[in-house]
Order: sequence, then structure tokens, then C-alpha cells
Amino acid sequence: MITQQGQTKYGASFLLLLLLYFGCTSLIFQWFGRSAKLQDTSAKVHGNPLFDTQMESEGAWVLQVPDPAQQEKVKTPWKGLDEMTTFAAMLDALQVMQSHFYSISLGQWPDAIDWTAAVLGTQVSATLSTMTASWHKDYDLQSDAARRPTSDDAVLYENEINRYFTHIASFYFGENAFSLRTQAYDDMLWVVLGWLEAVKFVNLHSKLQGFLQSPVRTGIDEVQRNISWYGEQFIPQFAHRAHLFYDLASKGWDTSLCGGGMVWNPYLAPYKNAITNELFIAASIEMYLYFPGDDNASPFVAKNKAAVDTTLPPAKAHEPKYLENAVEAYQWLKTSKMKNAKGLYVDGFHIKDWRGGPNGSEGSGKCDIRSEMVYTYNQGVILSALRGLWDATGTKEYLDDGHELIHSVIKASGWESRGTRKRWQWAGLGRNGVMEDACDSHGTCSQNGHTFKGIFFHHLRLFCAPMDIKSCHEGDDMKPSNEADEQVIASHRKNCATYEPWIWHNAQAAYMTRDENGEIGTWWGVRASDTESGFDGVEPSPKVGTDYRNEGVPLDELWRLPGDEAPQGMSSVDMEVSNRELRDENLVQDLAFKDPNDRGRGRTVESHSGGLAVIRAAWSITDRKR
Repeated sequence: MITQQGQTKYGASFLLLLLLYFGCTSLIFQWFGRSAKLQDTSAKVHGNPLFDTQMESEGAWVLQVPDPAQQEKVKTPWKGLDEMTTFAAMLDALQVMQSHFYSISLGQWPDAIDWTAAVLGTQVSATLSTMTASWHKDYDLQSDAARRPTSDDAVLYENEINRYFTHIASFYFGENAFSLRTQAYDDMLWVVLGWLEAVKFVNLHSKLQGFLQSPVRTGIDEVQRNISWYGEQFIPQFAHRAHLFYDLASKGWDTSLCGGGMVWNPYLAPYKNAITNELFIAASIEMYLYFPGDDNASPFVAKNKAAVDTTLPPAKAHEPKYLENAVEAYQWLKTSKMKNAKGLYVDGFHIKDWRGGPNGSEGSGKCDIRSEMVYTYNQGVILSALRGLWDATGTKEYLDDGHELIHSVIKASGWESRGTRKRWQWAGLGRNGVMEDACDSHGTCSQNGHTFKGIFFHHLRLFCAPMDIKSCHEGDDMKPSNEADEQVIASHRKNCATYEPWIWHNAQAAYMTRDENGEIGTWWGVRASDTESGFDGVEPSPKVGTDYRNEGVPLDELWRLPGDEAPQGMSSVDMEVSNRELRDENLVQDLAFKDPNDRGRGRTVESHSGGLAVIRAAWSITDRKR
């Protein structure tokens, strides 16, 4: 059994080996690529020298290496996105996020809070998967072998992948894992999804890396050619952390109130909210589909004669309990009446007259006080969960439920009123066809709120990701598809294609909020140029329900535990994310800034990650058409 002290030594040694490996890898790349000559730039993306692209006649993107000397000269925002520039825009958004906000020496994004950092890691891993899949597709699209990626291209591609995978690997050590183990259950579940996303990337890149082993790369003997990608050595650590945090979070499942459902926060009165339950469903199905197994019992302490065994039990890949948890939890959520009249998930339920404690009252025992607050991410996480449930079971109902929700979201963004005189009117989840959280127009979004829209588009992309004809898992084997499966896949693909204009519309809107440093804002619905014309007709979003994610948790009897003597007002656990004092002075009618995204917290790593996510979703549309 490894003690905490032993783990510290182990982690330090592991990190040292990691740094040594990257140093050696860099030397190898220099050796193989020392005779490489960079291709001439044939097309610059709206004057941005950081990521130039060259479009080959048969549709392949060729990456150009950024010139570090030019990096500081990029001050002019791009004019807009199109199919020729979106991949470069995605790469640039990733580069800006990691160079402006990530600290390689700390292994983290210092300005992020614990749960948003887990989401940032997820976004980076997912973007790496998109990059490696797109470059592999470039190879397949070239019918002429002579035009396929050369050894020089391979070095460039792999260097870009390794640059950012280094960040993911170092984040494993930089993540505040010990603190997260004592936080709310939703915080723990973001960690699960983040490391499973990293596992998926490593598996994908290891599988596709063969296309880089070009025959023109002479001098590599057969043994070297067949060595697996070094990132595979991290899978046991990534899987273990996902396993650990899933085990911790699953303790939030409660059947004593409301007949089931996840409790949000063990340090507050019972609140069964949408996001925690959606995360539990998504994490459960991802554990079933992608978790490779783990028999590491640390970091819990082994039992002794006087103590209860608290070691982490081993878990195998595709364990049925994960699928069973996902199915049960979704059935509870679907029948919980957590959707409003617009078909959107509201935030959650309190229990009437609950007072708790050893001598307290369970109250009604039912979820009967509903918070009508609507957040964008509550509409997103469930989408990847539903897609995973279909992948695992082949039950079409899961896909149908997902498409129904997406239709409601698009309508509530004001899509039908875009371009009309009513375009600036609040439609429930946005205006003018652009997704928006209620805090955006007020300039009062916390780091929580800055993260929400990116989460939605990440999970929307997972829902609409291409499907294998071999669709459904049964343990370690794939159940053969049948004609019905093929019809479902065709229908799903057709439905997802109808969302493409809306996704592009939102990607364009996010893209246009870039400032002179290339950083993306959180209020996509407006640009600095709109303020100059007076924001005619723009109305701030109405305040409905308790916006505890941006204004902090009230400490009244509805929220606090019995015996909590803290004063009425803000929760100590969420005080750092409170922006209540900003609301009155930042209403959209009284804008003091030429750029509305300079208000409140301004542009943050969280707001920028949202832009990266929606741009990546837009690129995925283009990539599917190639």
C-alpha cells in the first residue's frame, strides 16, 4: 500500500520521468526533422501569422509551424469564420488559451477554480482528439500516395499533439485532487469526465498514429516503427483518478428523498439539481463504455485491526453496474418533472419543510419546490449521456429525447426571430439565435457562468459525433448492427445536419468577441460595434429563480443545514464566485464600456474555453463534409 508520503515521492519521480521523456522526444523529433523545410504559406487566416494553413487541391489541411517572433504582433481580431479557416481558428483558440492562461510549471490554469479546471482539461483533450482525427482524415483523403503527409509533416503534427498533451499530463499532478474530494458531488463528476476524455484521446491517437509511420521515413528500424505511442503509459493513472472520483461521487445517490436522484452538495440542505444528475448519468455511461479498468486501491489507507476497510475496490472495464446506474438515473431524471414549459431543464428541486438532522424532519420527502432558473449547461451534459446510452443499448428513445431537447434549445435561443425586429428580445436561453446565459447581459457571470456555454457545445458535439455501424457494446464485445440500427444512424445523422446553421451562427458570434489579444468573451450575442449603435431594442434577461451559480448560495432555511448559524445572505462556500454587487451597475441600458465583454470579470480562461468549444463544434461540421 502506498502511503501519502510515498505517493508524493512517486508523483515527483513520475513527473521527473515525464520531463525527461519530453526532452528526449524533442531531440528525436529534431533528428528526424533536421532536413525538413517548411512549406511556403499559400493562405493566411485573416492576417493571423500564428496558424497559417495551406489547402491542397484534394481537401487536406497542412499545418504550418507558428513563428514565435510573430506571436506578439497578432492584435487584430479576425473578421469571421468560414469553412477554409475554421480549423486554423480552432488551433489558434487552443494556442491562446494555453499560452495566455496555462502555467506549465504549476501544471494548471492558475486563475481557474477547481471544477472549471477539470472542464478546461476536458476541452483540451477533446480538441486534441479532433486534431488527430482531422489530420488522419487528411491522409485518407489523398488518393495520391506522393501527396500524403511526409516525414516533415509527421514531425509537425506530432509536435503539436505533444505540445498540448504535455499540459494534460502535467495537469494530472497540478489538479487540486485532494480538495476536490471534499467538494460537491458535481465537482467530483467533472473530474471523472475529464480524465475519461483524456483516456479516449490517448486511445484514439495511439490507434491513428500509424498514419505518421510513412514509408519515406527511412532510418527507422522495424522495432522502433512498432513501438506504441508514449501517451499510453498515462492511461492507468488517468483511469484511476476517474475511478476514484466516480466512487466518491456515487455516494450522492439518495433514495430517501424524491424516490431517487443525486444530491448536489453534502454540506447544504438536500437539493437535487439537474446538473449533478446529468453528470452522474454521463459519468456512469462513460465509465461503462471507456473506462479500461483499475485495480489500484490507493490513495485510501489500508485497513488495520481497528479500522474499517476504506480501500478503493477494483473495477473492470464494461462493468454492468455502470450501465445500470446510468439507466436508473436517467429514468429518474426523465420522470422528475424538471423541464419547464419551453422544454428546457430548470435547475432543480428542494424538499418542502425539510429540516433534517438526527431529530429533524424529512418534510414532505418529495421534490416539490422547483427552482425555475435555467442554465445553458443543464441542456448540454445530458446530450452526451443520451448518446452513450444509445451506444450501450441501441434503444432509440435515448436519441429521440436528445433531439427533442436540442430543438427546444434552438427555439429558446431566438433562432426563429433572428434578423427581425424582435431579434434582441429574450427568448428563454438567448436572443437572435445566439445562446446566452441570464448573467451575460448583466455582466454578472461568475467563473461558473463563464464556463456554461462551452460545456453545452462540447456535449452537443459528442451527441452528434459520427456513429459506427457497429454500434452497441455488450461487455467486451461489439453487438453486430442490424438494419434497424442503420436506419436509426441515418435518421440521427440527418437530424444533426439540421443543427449545422445554428452551430455556425453561434461559432461566428463567439468568434467575433475576440479582443486584440485573441481572447474570447462570454456574451456572444453582442459585439463592441453593437454598443456604438446603441443596442437598440436589447433588453436584459429577466431574473427567474435563484441564480446561485453566479450570485452565490443564499443561507436561508431552504438552503442551509439545521444548526448552521451563519448569517442570512451569501454562502461561505460560494462567496468567491459572487457577483451580486455587479448586477445593478452593469445593466445593459447603462453600458459604460465600448466592449460589453469587458464588464464584470472580463474575458477569462473559462469564457475563452467556451469559444474554443463552439469553434471546434463548427469545424466538426466542416470535417464531416470532406
